Amino acid sequence: MTRSRVIWLSVTGLLVVLVVWIGSHTYWADSKIPMPPKGEALTNPFYAAEKCVRALGARATHDRVFAAPPSDAVVVLSGWHWSVVRTRREALERWVESGGRLVVDRELVTSGDDFEQWSGIKRKHWGADDRRPSRFGSAGCRPFDESFGDASQTATPTQLSMCGVWFSTSLLSDKPVAWALRDESGIQVMRVVVGRGSVTVINATPFRYQSLFDGDHGRLLVAATELRRGDSVHFLSEGDSPTLLALVWQSGAPVVVLSLLAVALLMWRGAVRIGPLVMPSAAERRSLAEQIRGTGEFALRHGDGEALHAASVRALEDVARRRVSGYTGLSAKDRGAALERLSGINATEILSAAYDPRSHGPHQLRSAIAVLEAARRHMLVRLKRS
Repeated sequence: MTRSRVIWLSVTGLLVVLVVWIGSHTYWADSKIPMPPKGEALTNPFYAAEKCVRALGARATHDRVFAAPPSDAVVVLSGWHWSVVRTRREALERWVESGGRLVVDRELVTSGDDFEQWSGIKRKHWGADDRRPSRFGSAGCRPFDESFGDASQTATPTQLSMCGVWFSTSLLSDKPVAWALRDESGIQVMRVVVGRGSVTVINATPFRYQSLFDGDHGRLLVAATELRRGDSVHFLSEGDSPTLLALVWQSGAPVVVLSLLAVALLMWRGAVRIGPLVMPSAAERRSLAEQIRGTGEFALRHGDGEALHAASVRALEDVARRRVSGYTGLSAKDRGAALERLSGINATEILSAAYDPRSHGPHQLRSAIAVLEAARRHMLVRLKRS
């Protein structure tokens, strides 16, 4: 037997032994894995509490806007702003005073002392010198002793386990306490009578999401709401209300779309363009005659011809001074004679075109400038020849 065959047989044997060992030390079993919440159980914080209330023979609804229910109903507040809107707060207070049962948890948001002054239940904060509770149950849960304010209460006090208590505070009231849960940290659940109704404050959030399954929160829900078969329980919360943008879109989507289109069109119109709207025309050269004629027409149109006539007279006199010595000191008659001799044009015609005010008129201006320009050119030609 060759060496390579021995190695292959050894490796194969080891693999067989390993497979047999794994097969003899493993087994298959079913295991239940809790699935994450979905649907309404994911979005409704009181989904489990509503199911519990319905299973006990009562009715349960999840409200986001307060509408006064019947006076024998129950309202559970959580994540609700007490002092934001005065009218709805006063409506809720009137409903409780008419016989309603109100239950609030630690998520009640208050501003000022409105709730404390109306209900009579206040929060006592731990001071630096206060002795804090030293023992806690598993998972932050601990038992609380049930107590009744009425000494003639026939119910037997029991203990309820509650989790997630905010131990930095406790509850106190100047009013008679109708029902409470307490331990060495103080009262953590308290009920007082307000009018013909009652207000129960819980220093925790035991009814939201899966917190209902911790401790004795199911029994606490029944005790705090004084739940009876046929009751109507309203879970009121505005913490999961849609945002302002979502409400605007739900209420006025067409207006939002049209506004965005108008803004886009305004931005497009006012934006810097990448290039010109049309192709630029090709550059062309003008002749000197066209330039002169264009300049003359512009001067004639915007200056009544005075500037153009004066320029022609100056050009004629410049040439005459160069040709005739002492031209400036000559009289008008001598100037006309000199100009007639140099240009060959009648002196009266030249002097009339140059110095007669009537030559500046719109009808005589063209002929006057033509005479002056002709005389100047004849004088230039003779000057060059000489």
